[in-house]
Amino acid sequence: MVAPDETIQRARALRRRLTLPEVLMWTALRGRRLAGLRFRRQHPIGPYIVDFYCEDLKLAIEIDGQSHDHPDRIERDRRRDDWLHRQGVRVIRIAARTVLADMDAALGVVRASAGR
Repeated sequence: MVAPDETIQRARALRRRLTLPEVLMWTALRGRRLAGLRFRRQHPIGPYIVDFYCEDLKLAIEIDGQSHDHPDRIERDRRRDDWLHRQGVRVIRIAARTVLADMDAALGVVRASAGR
């Protein structure tokens, strides 16, 4: 799916300033390190940007910090996930605190979602 130019530019900017949990997850995913799957970071899909995306599986990974616990953000994330689902993209959400505390558990969620 083609993304608007503005979204593409925003994704490029986000790639330059990943959060610590995103850096750790990217280190684990990049270069086909997880089950030979190719992931992209801060990937634009339509009007949205997902933290990590595997095109072969149409799988998006979102790393959620504390701001995602706010009621307004929960609703916004739900609408966004619904839109992505309608495009055929599965979205898995992993808490940033899980990535920081137990990367093996976080990667286990990804493996299970990937069926690997």
